[in-house]
Amino acid sequence: MDPKWNDDLPIYRQLRDRVVEMILEGVLSDGDVLPSVRNVAAEYRLNPLTVLKAYQELVDEGLVEKKRGRGMFVNNGAQDQLLKDERRRFIEKEWPLVRATIERLGLDAAELFQKDSAPADAGGEND
Repeated sequence: MDPKWNDDLPIYRQLRDRVVEMILEGVLSDGDVLPSVRNVAAEYRLNPLTVLKAYQELVDEGLVEKKRGRGMFVNNGAQDQLLKDERRRFIEKEWPLVRATIERLGLDAAELFQKDSAPADAGGEND
């Protein structure tokens, strides 16, 4: 996890988001144990209550399970659930903005995808 915090969001929310990223990227998989509240608090010089609040949000969302005396574990299917939620959020919130920008600028979506998938040296500036 990146120890840099920004001022736009509460630290507990940033910590929660970083754990979510780790699950989405496969760094944390089903059944993996999360670092202990004490370890995270000590490593990043955070109040343990801040870490606990971040972890509790993950529990409340059904992504993590708290096992008394053993720690916090990633629930089975957490990555699939997150992917589903992130895709829905993108389609509902981000895509309309992207689509409006494409239309406003008079861009052709097919051309954009073609340019995106073209090899880096295509068109060769140094040819």
